[in-house]
Amino acid sequence: MSNDTAFPPNLLPDEASPEWFNKADNAWQLTAATLVGLQSIPGLMILYGGGVKKKWAVNSAFMVLYAFACVMFCWVTWGYRMSFGSKLLPFWGEANVALDQKYLLDPAFLGKFPNATMVYFQSVFAAITLILIAGAVLGRMNFYAWMIFVPLWLTFSYTFTAFSVWCPDGFLAKMGLIDYSGGYVIHLSSGVAGYTAAYWVGPRLTKDRERFPPNNILLMLFGAGLLWMGWTGFNGGDPYVVSTDASLAVLNTHLCTATSLLTWVALDIIFFRKASVIGAVQGMITGLVCITPAAGVVQGWAATIMGLCSGSIPWITMMVIHKNSELLQKVDDTMAVLHTHAIAGSLGGILTGLFAEPKLNRLFFGSSGHYIGLVYGFDDKSRIGSGVRQMGVQFIGILFVVFVNVLTTSIICILIRLVVPLRMSNEDLEIGDDAAHGEEAYAIWGNGDRQENSFYRGSINPKIELPVSTNRAARQAEKT
Repeated sequence: MSNDTAFPPNLLPDEASPEWFNKADNAWQLTAATLVGLQSIPGLMILYGGGVKKKWAVNSAFMVLYAFACVMFCWVTWGYRMSFGSKLLPFWGEANVALDQKYLLDPAFLGKFPNATMVYFQSVFAAITLILIAGAVLGRMNFYAWMIFVPLWLTFSYTFTAFSVWCPDGFLAKMGLIDYSGGYVIHLSSGVAGYTAAYWVGPRLTKDRERFPPNNILLMLFGAGLLWMGWTGFNGGDPYVVSTDASLAVLNTHLCTATSLLTWVALDIIFFRKASVIGAVQGMITGLVCITPAAGVVQGWAATIMGLCSGSIPWITMMVIHKNSELLQKVDDTMAVLHTHAIAGSLGGILTGLFAEPKLNRLFFGSSGHYIGLVYGFDDKSRIGSGVRQMGVQFIGILFVVFVNVLTTSIICILIRLVVPLRMSNEDLEIGDDAAHGEEAYAIWGNGDRQENSFYRGSINPKIELPVSTNRAARQAEKT
Protein backbone atom coordinates (compact mmCIF):
# COMPACT_ATOMS: atom_id res chain seq x y z
CA MET A 1 0.00 0.00 0.00
CA SER A 2 1.40 3.38 -0.96
CA ASN A 3 2.17 5.91 1.77
CA ASP A 4 1.35 8.76 -0.59
CA THR A 5 -1.95 10.52 0.08
CA ALA A 6 -4.21 10.28 -2.94
CA PHE A 7 -5.72 13.50 -4.27
CA PRO A 8 -7.96 13.97 -7.28
CA PRO A 9 -5.71 14.96 -10.20
CA ASN A 10 -7.45 18.34 -10.58
CA LEU A 11 -7.44 19.26 -6.88
CA LEU A 12 -3.97 19.27 -5.37
CA PRO A 13 -3.71 20.25 -1.68
CA ASP A 14 -2.07 23.63 -2.37
CA GLU A 15 -4.84 24.47 -4.84
CA ALA A 16 -7.63 23.57 -2.43
CA SER A 17 -6.11 25.69 0.33
CA PRO A 18 -3.88 28.38 -1.25
CA GLU A 19 -1.74 30.79 0.75
CA TRP A 20 -4.29 33.61 0.62
CA PHE A 21 -7.06 31.33 1.99
CA ASN A 22 -7.98 31.47 5.69
CA LYS A 23 -9.94 28.43 6.87
CA ALA A 24 -11.33 30.08 9.99
CA ASP A 25 -12.55 33.16 8.14
CA ASN A 26 -14.16 31.01 5.46
CA ALA A 27 -15.86 28.77 8.02
CA TRP A 28 -17.28 31.74 9.91
CA GLN A 29 -18.42 33.45 6.72
CA LEU A 30 -20.33 30.36 5.59
CA THR A 31 -21.83 30.00 9.07
CA ALA A 32 -22.82 33.66 9.22
CA ALA A 33 -24.44 33.41 5.79
CA THR A 34 -26.47 30.39 6.89
CA LEU A 35 -27.61 32.22 10.04
CA VAL A 36 -28.85 35.06 7.84
CA GLY A 37 -30.56 32.54 5.57
CA LEU A 38 -32.33 31.05 8.59
CA GLN A 39 -33.73 34.49 9.36
CA SER A 40 -35.76 34.15 6.15
CA ILE A 41 -36.18 30.38 5.87
CA PRO A 42 -37.85 29.62 8.20
CA GLY A 43 -37.67 32.78 10.38
CA LEU A 44 -39.71 35.36 8.47
CA MET A 45 -41.64 32.60 6.75
CA ILE A 46 -43.22 31.53 10.04
CA LEU A 47 -43.27 35.04 11.52
CA TYR A 48 -45.42 36.19 8.58
CA GLY A 49 -47.39 32.95 8.53
CA GLY A 50 -48.26 33.29 12.21
CA GLY A 51 -48.66 37.05 12.23
CA VAL A 52 -51.49 37.31 9.69
CA LYS A 53 -55.08 36.14 9.65
CA LYS A 54 -55.53 32.40 9.28
CA LYS A 55 -56.82 32.77 5.75
CA TRP A 56 -53.49 34.35 4.66
CA ALA A 57 -51.03 32.07 6.48
CA VAL A 58 -50.12 29.94 3.45
CA ASN A 59 -49.87 32.83 0.99
CA SER A 60 -47.71 34.90 3.33
CA ALA A 61 -45.27 32.06 3.99
CA PHE A 62 -45.21 31.12 0.30
CA MET A 63 -44.27 34.67 -0.71
CA VAL A 64 -41.18 34.31 1.48
CA LEU A 65 -40.28 30.87 0.15
CA TYR A 66 -40.65 31.94 -3.47
CA ALA A 67 -38.65 35.16 -2.99
CA PHE A 68 -35.76 33.31 -1.37
CA ALA A 69 -35.50 30.80 -4.21
CA CYS A 70 -35.97 33.38 -6.97
CA VAL A 71 -33.34 35.73 -5.56
CA MET A 72 -30.80 32.92 -5.26
CA PHE A 73 -31.23 32.02 -8.93
CA CYS A 74 -31.13 35.62 -10.16
CA TRP A 75 -28.23 36.50 -7.87
CA VAL A 76 -25.77 33.99 -9.29
CA THR A 77 -27.03 34.50 -12.83
CA TRP A 78 -26.61 38.28 -12.98
CA GLY A 79 -27.34 40.08 -9.67
CA TYR A 80 -24.07 39.59 -7.79
CA ARG A 81 -21.84 40.98 -10.53
CA MET A 82 -24.21 43.95 -10.97
CA SER A 83 -23.77 44.68 -7.26
CA PHE A 84 -20.09 43.89 -6.76
CA GLY A 85 -18.57 43.51 -10.23
CA SER A 86 -16.93 45.82 -12.73
CA LYS A 87 -18.20 49.39 -12.76
CA LEU A 88 -20.75 50.27 -15.43
CA LEU A 89 -22.08 53.48 -13.83
CA PRO A 90 -21.19 55.22 -10.56
CA PHE A 91 -24.17 53.40 -9.00
CA TRP A 92 -24.29 50.16 -11.01
CA GLY A 93 -22.08 47.25 -12.02
CA GLU A 94 -21.95 45.27 -15.25
CA ALA A 95 -24.24 42.25 -15.51
CA ASN A 96 -22.42 38.94 -15.60
CA VAL A 97 -22.76 35.41 -14.27
CA ALA A 98 -21.17 34.14 -11.06
CA LEU A 99 -21.21 30.49 -12.07
CA ASP A 100 -17.78 29.85 -13.59
CA GLN A 101 -15.48 27.70 -11.46
CA LYS A 102 -12.44 29.85 -12.08
CA TYR A 103 -14.24 32.99 -10.92
CA LEU A 104 -15.85 31.34 -7.89
CA LEU A 105 -12.57 29.87 -6.63
CA ASP A 106 -10.64 33.13 -7.00
CA PRO A 107 -10.21 35.34 -3.89
CA ALA A 108 -13.11 37.67 -3.10
CA PHE A 109 -12.64 41.43 -3.31
CA LEU A 110 -12.70 41.49 0.50
CA GLY A 111 -11.77 38.71 2.89
CA LYS A 112 -9.48 35.69 2.73
CA PHE A 113 -11.98 33.33 1.13
CA PRO A 114 -13.19 32.57 -2.39
CA ASN A 115 -15.79 34.42 -4.41
CA ALA A 116 -18.13 31.47 -3.93
CA THR A 117 -18.37 32.26 -0.23
CA MET A 118 -18.98 35.95 -0.89
CA VAL A 119 -21.65 35.21 -3.48
CA TYR A 120 -23.48 33.00 -1.00
CA PHE A 121 -23.12 35.48 1.85
CA GLN A 122 -24.45 38.38 -0.19
CA SER A 123 -27.28 36.30 -1.69
CA VAL A 124 -29.01 35.85 1.65
CA PHE A 125 -28.83 39.61 2.27
CA ALA A 126 -30.44 40.28 -1.09
CA ALA A 127 -33.12 37.67 -0.39
CA ILE A 128 -34.11 39.04 3.01
CA THR A 129 -34.50 42.53 1.51
CA LEU A 130 -37.18 41.29 -0.90
CA ILE A 131 -38.80 39.30 1.89
CA LEU A 132 -39.03 42.38 4.10
CA ILE A 133 -40.77 44.22 1.25
CA ALA A 134 -43.35 41.42 1.20
CA GLY A 135 -44.34 42.36 4.74
CA ALA A 136 -45.91 45.59 3.47
CA VAL A 137 -48.20 43.91 0.93
CA LEU A 138 -49.32 40.77 2.77
CA GLY A 139 -53.00 39.95 2.61
CA ARG A 140 -53.84 41.23 -0.86
CA MET A 141 -51.01 41.25 -3.44
CA ASN A 142 -51.58 38.98 -6.41
CA PHE A 143 -49.06 36.14 -6.10
CA TYR A 144 -48.34 36.20 -9.84
CA ALA A 145 -47.55 39.91 -9.62
CA TRP A 146 -45.20 39.11 -6.73
CA MET A 147 -43.48 36.49 -8.87
CA ILE A 148 -42.69 39.16 -11.46
CA PHE A 149 -41.86 41.87 -8.91
CA VAL A 150 -39.07 39.94 -7.17
CA PRO A 151 -36.59 39.56 -10.07
CA LEU A 152 -37.35 43.04 -11.44
CA TRP A 153 -36.82 44.81 -8.12
CA LEU A 154 -33.66 42.84 -7.39
CA THR A 155 -32.26 43.82 -10.79
CA PHE A 156 -33.29 47.46 -11.00
CA SER A 157 -33.28 48.61 -7.39
CA TYR A 158 -31.30 46.42 -5.01
CA THR A 159 -28.26 46.28 -7.25
CA PHE A 160 -28.21 50.10 -7.45
CA THR A 161 -27.94 50.61 -3.71
CA ALA A 162 -25.69 47.60 -3.08
CA PHE A 163 -23.16 48.77 -5.67
CA SER A 164 -23.34 52.42 -4.58
CA VAL A 165 -22.88 51.74 -0.87
CA TRP A 166 -20.88 48.50 -0.57
CA CYS A 167 -18.85 48.07 -3.75
CA PRO A 168 -15.47 49.87 -3.53
CA ASP A 169 -16.26 51.52 -6.88
CA GLY A 170 -19.66 52.81 -5.73
CA PHE A 171 -19.99 56.57 -5.42
CA LEU A 172 -21.33 56.50 -1.85
CA ALA A 173 -18.60 54.08 -0.79
CA LYS A 174 -16.03 56.52 -2.19
CA MET A 175 -17.70 59.40 -0.35
CA GLY A 176 -17.24 57.51 2.93
CA LEU A 177 -20.78 56.43 3.82
CA ILE A 178 -20.82 54.13 6.85
CA ASP A 179 -23.27 51.27 6.46
CA TYR A 180 -21.74 48.44 8.45
CA SER A 181 -24.23 45.73 7.54
CA GLY A 182 -27.20 47.07 5.61
CA GLY A 183 -29.08 49.80 7.43
CA TYR A 184 -29.25 51.57 4.07
CA VAL A 185 -28.92 48.79 1.51
CA ILE A 186 -31.37 46.42 3.18
CA HIS A 187 -33.60 48.11 5.74
CA LEU A 188 -34.09 51.64 4.45
CA SER A 189 -34.47 50.19 0.95
CA SER A 190 -37.02 47.56 1.95
CA GLY A 191 -38.99 49.98 4.12
CA VAL A 192 -39.30 52.61 1.40
CA ALA A 193 -39.88 50.07 -1.38
CA GLY A 194 -42.43 48.18 0.71
CA TYR A 195 -44.39 51.31 1.52
CA THR A 196 -44.27 52.41 -2.13
CA ALA A 197 -45.40 48.99 -3.35
CA ALA A 198 -48.23 49.01 -0.79
CA TYR A 199 -49.43 52.29 -2.29
CA TRP A 200 -49.55 50.87 -5.81
CA VAL A 201 -51.02 47.50 -4.82
CA GLY A 202 -53.82 49.08 -2.82
CA PRO A 203 -55.32 48.23 0.56
CA ARG A 204 -56.69 45.05 2.08
CA LEU A 205 -60.43 44.65 2.53
CA THR A 206 -61.80 47.24 4.95
CA LYS A 207 -62.69 44.62 7.55
CA ASP A 208 -59.19 43.17 7.34
CA ARG A 209 -57.59 46.57 7.86
CA GLU A 210 -59.81 47.18 10.88
CA ARG A 211 -59.14 43.79 12.42
CA PHE A 212 -56.18 41.66 11.37
CA PRO A 213 -55.20 39.53 14.40
CA PRO A 214 -52.31 37.03 14.26
CA ASN A 215 -53.54 33.47 13.80
CA ASN A 216 -50.73 32.07 15.97
CA ILE A 217 -48.78 34.39 18.27
CA LEU A 218 -46.53 31.61 19.57
CA LEU A 219 -45.54 30.70 16.02
CA MET A 220 -44.93 34.37 15.31
CA LEU A 221 -42.66 34.57 18.37
CA PHE A 222 -40.73 31.53 17.20
CA GLY A 223 -40.06 33.29 13.89
CA ALA A 224 -39.09 36.47 15.73
CA GLY A 225 -36.63 34.51 17.86
CA LEU A 226 -34.97 33.07 14.79
CA LEU A 227 -34.77 36.58 13.36
CA TRP A 228 -33.07 37.92 16.49
CA MET A 229 -30.55 35.11 16.92
CA GLY A 230 -29.86 34.99 13.18
CA TRP A 231 -28.75 38.62 13.39
CA THR A 232 -25.55 37.30 14.97
CA GLY A 233 -24.52 36.31 11.46
CA PHE A 234 -26.13 39.38 9.90
CA ASN A 235 -23.85 41.83 11.70
CA GLY A 236 -21.11 39.47 12.87
CA GLY A 237 -20.26 38.41 9.34
CA ASP A 238 -19.68 41.81 7.80
CA PRO A 239 -16.06 42.39 8.82
CA TYR A 240 -15.36 39.40 6.50
CA VAL A 241 -12.86 38.13 9.04
CA VAL A 242 -12.91 36.40 12.42
CA SER A 243 -11.91 39.52 14.32
CA THR A 244 -12.35 41.46 17.52
CA ASP A 245 -14.56 43.83 15.55
CA ALA A 246 -16.90 40.95 14.68
CA SER A 247 -17.24 40.11 18.37
CA LEU A 248 -18.03 43.72 19.23
CA ALA A 249 -20.60 43.91 16.44
CA VAL A 250 -22.41 40.85 17.77
CA LEU A 251 -22.51 42.15 21.34
CA ASN A 252 -23.66 45.61 20.27
CA THR A 253 -26.39 44.03 18.16
CA HIS A 254 -27.92 42.13 21.04
CA LEU A 255 -27.45 45.00 23.51
CA CYS A 256 -29.23 47.51 21.28
CA THR A 257 -32.02 45.05 20.49
CA ALA A 258 -32.67 44.18 24.13
CA THR A 259 -32.72 47.87 25.08
CA SER A 260 -35.10 48.69 22.24
CA LEU A 261 -37.50 45.89 23.13
CA LEU A 262 -37.59 46.94 26.79
CA THR A 263 -38.14 50.57 25.83
CA TRP A 264 -41.04 49.70 23.51
CA VAL A 265 -42.69 47.50 26.15
CA ALA A 266 -42.26 50.22 28.78
CA LEU A 267 -43.99 52.76 26.53
CA ASP A 268 -46.85 50.33 25.88
CA ILE A 269 -47.33 49.88 29.62
CA ILE A 270 -47.12 53.60 30.39
CA PHE A 271 -49.58 54.73 27.72
CA PHE A 272 -51.81 51.66 27.16
CA ARG A 273 -51.56 50.00 30.58
CA LYS A 274 -50.76 46.65 28.99
CA ALA A 275 -47.60 44.97 27.72
CA SER A 276 -48.11 43.77 24.16
CA VAL A 277 -46.32 40.75 22.71
CA ILE A 278 -46.70 42.16 19.21
CA GLY A 279 -45.32 45.47 20.45
CA ALA A 280 -42.33 43.67 21.96
CA VAL A 281 -41.60 42.07 18.58
CA GLN A 282 -41.81 45.48 16.90
CA GLY A 283 -39.37 46.90 19.43
CA MET A 284 -37.05 43.96 18.84
CA ILE A 285 -37.10 44.54 15.09
CA THR A 286 -36.48 48.29 15.31
CA GLY A 287 -33.51 47.63 17.59
CA LEU A 288 -32.02 45.12 15.18
CA VAL A 289 -32.51 47.48 12.26
CA CYS A 290 -31.16 50.58 14.02
CA ILE A 291 -27.87 49.00 15.12
CA THR A 292 -27.19 47.39 11.74
CA PRO A 293 -25.39 50.33 10.05
CA ALA A 294 -23.32 50.91 13.19
CA ALA A 295 -22.79 47.51 14.80
CA GLY A 296 -19.00 47.29 14.71
CA VAL A 297 -18.08 50.98 14.69
CA VAL A 298 -19.75 52.23 17.89
CA GLN A 299 -19.03 51.61 21.55
CA GLY A 300 -21.39 49.80 23.91
CA TRP A 301 -22.73 52.97 25.50
CA ALA A 302 -23.64 54.27 22.05
CA ALA A 303 -25.38 50.99 21.21
CA THR A 304 -27.46 51.42 24.37
CA ILE A 305 -28.45 54.96 23.40
CA MET A 306 -29.35 53.69 19.94
CA GLY A 307 -31.58 51.07 21.57
CA LEU A 308 -33.37 53.74 23.58
CA CYS A 309 -33.92 55.76 20.40
CA SER A 310 -35.05 52.79 18.30
CA GLY A 311 -37.49 51.70 20.96
CA SER A 312 -39.05 55.16 21.30
CA ILE A 313 -38.86 57.14 18.04
CA PRO A 314 -40.43 54.44 15.80
CA TRP A 315 -42.95 53.84 18.61
CA ILE A 316 -43.95 57.50 18.39
CA THR A 317 -44.14 57.49 14.59
CA MET A 318 -46.20 54.29 14.58
CA MET A 319 -48.45 54.69 17.62
CA VAL A 320 -48.95 58.48 17.61
CA ILE A 321 -48.08 60.15 14.31
CA HIS A 322 -49.35 57.40 12.01
CA LYS A 323 -52.62 56.96 13.90
CA ASN A 324 -53.31 60.69 13.67
CA SER A 325 -52.23 61.16 10.06
CA GLU A 326 -54.86 60.67 7.36
CA LEU A 327 -52.14 60.86 4.74
CA LEU A 328 -50.09 58.00 6.20
CA GLN A 329 -53.19 55.88 6.76
CA LYS A 330 -54.08 56.03 3.07
CA VAL A 331 -51.32 53.47 2.45
CA ASP A 332 -52.01 50.00 3.86
CA ASP A 333 -48.64 48.83 5.22
CA THR A 334 -49.51 45.41 6.66
CA MET A 335 -46.42 44.82 8.81
CA ALA A 336 -45.57 48.51 9.33
CA VAL A 337 -42.28 48.29 7.43
CA LEU A 338 -42.25 52.07 7.04
CA HIS A 339 -41.71 52.40 10.78
CA THR A 340 -39.77 49.24 11.61
CA HIS A 341 -37.37 49.41 8.66
CA ALA A 342 -37.43 52.77 6.83
CA ILE A 343 -37.59 54.98 9.91
CA ALA A 344 -35.48 52.69 12.11
CA GLY A 345 -32.93 52.29 9.30
CA SER A 346 -32.70 56.05 8.73
CA LEU A 347 -32.38 56.58 12.46
CA GLY A 348 -29.55 54.06 12.60
CA GLY A 349 -27.75 55.76 9.72
CA ILE A 350 -27.96 59.17 11.37
CA LEU A 351 -26.85 57.86 14.78
CA THR A 352 -23.96 56.06 13.09
CA GLY A 353 -22.79 59.42 11.75
CA LEU A 354 -23.03 60.73 15.29
CA PHE A 355 -21.35 57.91 17.25
CA ALA A 356 -18.90 56.17 14.83
CA GLU A 357 -15.62 55.89 16.75
CA PRO A 358 -12.32 56.49 14.86
CA LYS A 359 -10.45 53.48 16.30
CA LEU A 360 -13.30 51.12 15.48
CA ASN A 361 -13.51 52.61 12.00
CA ARG A 362 -9.86 51.69 11.54
CA LEU A 363 -10.59 48.13 12.60
CA PHE A 364 -13.41 47.85 10.08
CA PHE A 365 -12.23 49.95 7.13
CA GLY A 366 -8.50 49.43 7.59
CA SER A 367 -8.02 53.17 7.90
CA SER A 368 -9.98 55.76 9.82
CA GLY A 369 -9.59 58.24 6.97
CA HIS A 370 -12.52 60.62 7.12
CA TYR A 371 -14.73 58.08 8.94
CA ILE A 372 -15.50 59.81 12.23
CA GLY A 373 -18.67 60.40 14.19
CA LEU A 374 -19.68 63.97 14.94
CA VAL A 375 -19.35 63.36 18.69
CA TYR A 376 -15.67 62.49 18.25
CA GLY A 377 -15.19 65.37 15.85
CA PHE A 378 -16.20 67.78 18.60
CA ASP A 379 -14.00 65.91 21.06
CA ASP A 380 -11.00 66.41 18.74
CA LYS A 381 -11.35 70.05 17.67
CA SER A 382 -9.12 69.51 14.67
CA ARG A 383 -11.62 67.02 13.20
CA ILE A 384 -14.91 68.88 13.65
CA GLY A 385 -15.12 69.38 9.89
CA SER A 386 -14.71 65.64 9.30
CA GLY A 387 -17.49 64.88 11.78
CA VAL A 388 -19.84 67.36 10.12
CA ARG A 389 -18.92 65.92 6.73
CA GLN A 390 -19.72 62.38 7.97
CA MET A 391 -23.20 63.46 9.05
CA GLY A 392 -23.71 65.07 5.65
CA VAL A 393 -22.69 61.90 3.83
CA GLN A 394 -25.06 59.84 5.99
CA PHE A 395 -27.95 62.16 5.05
CA ILE A 396 -27.01 62.08 1.36
CA GLY A 397 -27.13 58.29 1.53
CA ILE A 398 -30.65 58.41 2.98
CA LEU A 399 -31.87 60.76 0.26
CA PHE A 400 -30.32 58.62 -2.48
CA VAL A 401 -31.84 55.36 -1.20
CA VAL A 402 -35.28 56.94 -0.75
CA PHE A 403 -35.21 58.46 -4.23
CA VAL A 404 -34.05 55.28 -5.96
CA ASN A 405 -36.59 53.06 -4.23
CA VAL A 406 -39.59 55.32 -4.70
CA LEU A 407 -38.75 55.76 -8.38
CA THR A 408 -37.80 52.21 -9.33
CA THR A 409 -40.50 50.53 -7.25
CA SER A 410 -43.17 52.78 -8.76
CA ILE A 411 -41.99 52.08 -12.31
CA ILE A 412 -41.86 48.33 -11.67
CA CYS A 413 -45.37 48.25 -10.18
CA ILE A 414 -46.81 50.32 -13.03
CA LEU A 415 -45.25 47.98 -15.61
CA ILE A 416 -46.40 44.83 -13.82
CA ARG A 417 -50.03 45.94 -13.70
CA LEU A 418 -49.95 46.18 -17.49
CA VAL A 419 -49.50 42.41 -17.46
CA VAL A 420 -51.34 41.14 -14.37
CA PRO A 421 -53.35 42.85 -11.60
CA LEU A 422 -51.24 43.90 -8.62
CA ARG A 423 -54.08 43.23 -6.22
CA MET A 424 -56.27 40.18 -5.91
CA SER A 425 -59.98 40.66 -6.57
CA ASN A 426 -62.26 41.43 -3.64
CA GLU A 427 -63.88 38.05 -4.11
CA ASP A 428 -60.51 36.31 -3.74
CA LEU A 429 -59.59 38.52 -0.79
CA GLU A 430 -62.67 37.28 1.05
CA ILE A 431 -61.41 33.70 0.71
CA GLY A 432 -57.64 34.06 1.00
CA ASP A 433 -55.30 31.08 0.69
CA ASP A 434 -57.84 28.73 -0.84
CA ALA A 435 -58.50 31.19 -3.66
CA ALA A 436 -54.81 31.89 -4.25
CA HIS A 437 -53.37 28.41 -3.92
CA GLY A 438 -56.17 25.91 -3.35
CA GLU A 439 -54.66 25.17 0.06
CA GLU A 440 -55.30 26.18 3.66
CA ALA A 441 -53.00 26.38 6.67
CA TYR A 442 -55.02 24.59 9.31
CA ALA A 443 -57.66 21.87 9.11
CA ILE A 444 -59.77 22.44 12.21
CA TRP A 445 -62.95 20.59 11.35
CA GLY A 446 -64.08 17.08 10.48
CA ASN A 447 -61.24 14.57 10.60
CA GLY A 448 -58.69 17.16 9.61
CA ASP A 449 -59.28 16.58 5.89
CA ARG A 450 -59.12 19.76 3.85
CA GLN A 451 -57.26 19.07 0.64
CA GLU A 452 -59.98 18.64 -1.95
CA ASN A 453 -58.97 21.84 -3.75
CA SER A 454 -55.23 21.33 -3.54
CA PHE A 455 -53.06 20.77 -6.56
CA TYR A 456 -51.44 17.98 -4.57
CA ARG A 457 -54.32 16.18 -2.94
CA GLY A 458 -52.42 12.89 -2.76
CA SER A 459 -49.39 14.22 -0.93
CA ILE A 460 -49.12 11.13 1.27
CA ASN A 461 -49.07 9.00 -1.87
CA PRO A 462 -45.88 9.56 -3.86
CA LYS A 463 -47.93 9.51 -7.04
CA ILE A 464 -48.80 13.13 -7.90
CA GLU A 465 -52.38 13.57 -8.98
CA LEU A 466 -53.41 15.86 -11.79
CA PRO A 467 -54.51 19.35 -10.70
CA VAL A 468 -58.15 19.74 -9.90
CA SER A 469 -60.05 22.73 -11.19
CA THR A 470 -59.06 25.97 -9.48
CA ASN A 471 -61.66 28.07 -11.23
CA ARG A 472 -64.08 29.27 -8.57
CA ALA A 473 -67.13 29.03 -10.75
CA ALA A 474 -66.25 25.48 -11.76
CA ARG A 475 -65.59 24.45 -8.17
CA GLN A 476 -68.87 25.94 -7.05
CA ALA A 477 -70.68 24.08 -9.81
CA GLU A 478 -69.02 20.85 -8.70
CA LYS A 479 -70.20 21.41 -5.12
CA THR A 480 -73.77 22.12 -6.14
